[in-house]
Amino acid sequence: MTNQSDTPRFEFGKNWSRFVKRRFSPERAAAAKKHLLEFMKRDSLEGLDFLDVGCGSGLHSLAAYGSGAGRLHSFDYDPNSVAATTALREKAGRPQNWVVEQGDALDADYIAKLGKWNFVYSWGVLHHTGSMWQAIRNVQGAVADGGLFYLALYSADADFQPSKEFWIEVKKEYNRVSPTTRRLMALWYVWRFDLLQDIRNVPKFIRKLIDYKFQRGMSVFVDVHDWIGGWPMEYAGDQETVDLLEGEYGFELVNVSTGHACSEFLFKRTGVLGKKTNVKEMVAQISGKTSNAPD
Repeated sequence: MTNQSDTPRFEFGKNWSRFVKRRFSPERAAAAKKHLLEFMKRDSLEGLDFLDVGCGSGLHSLAAYGSGAGRLHSFDYDPNSVAATTALREKAGRPQNWVVEQGDALDADYIAKLGKWNFVYSWGVLHHTGSMWQAIRNVQGAVADGGLFYLALYSADADFQPSKEFWIEVKKEYNRVSPTTRRLMALWYVWRFDLLQDIRNVPKFIRKLIDYKFQRGMSVFVDVHDWIGGWPMEYAGDQETVDLLEGEYGFELVNVSTGHACSEFLFKRTGVLGKKTNVKEMVAQISGKTSNAPD
């Protein structure tokens, strides 16, 4: 993968390895499974194979395994992420239907060798490759006809505070400084953006620490380091993402969640080019009623 500048790449895998060693729990695995199935509006993943593009900690591959997915293949560019995912596979009893290996979303030949999958998953990954749109183009090719593509990307439409440009500079700085300064930067983030520079907000932050694992199974401080250090990175417009996959590759948007740092998309490959789903209209529709599960 290529960097967008001379700024060193964030050590994503080391962050996830620490998470698995220090924070993993059955409760976190259950939360990841719950989020996955709720967004897909399914009770299980039976009948689906699962390709995890940029598996990170391996938590969501584990969630897919626990949800009844058939064949599983998890890969990541970072060898430490591969090791973290392998550790969770071992916790699951080393199932024969689950393969973990190193691979690169920007390597079109590698993606082609993986073949076609009826469920491809990539949450918060492709915007960190250094060439996001090329990565999306490569990975969509692994989705079989009628298959599903679950994608989450940092949204250019989200209300980042102070600004998207501010966070780009923070990420660059984080990767240039010493480990001690990085820890101080994480504390600065918590003080400024969680505690709002007011010690009276400590009880509220403690509640966040306790409740956070029930959102997607993640950890507050692991996510803080990932957010302020995650480089390279790019932002993707919500409509821009949908227009690309519907207009050029024959997908249809079947579910979407916006309004957070990462927008989540669930696409189905129909083979029909030129579908033009309006993201804002779909978000409004979803907020007003529950849609049916995709086939």
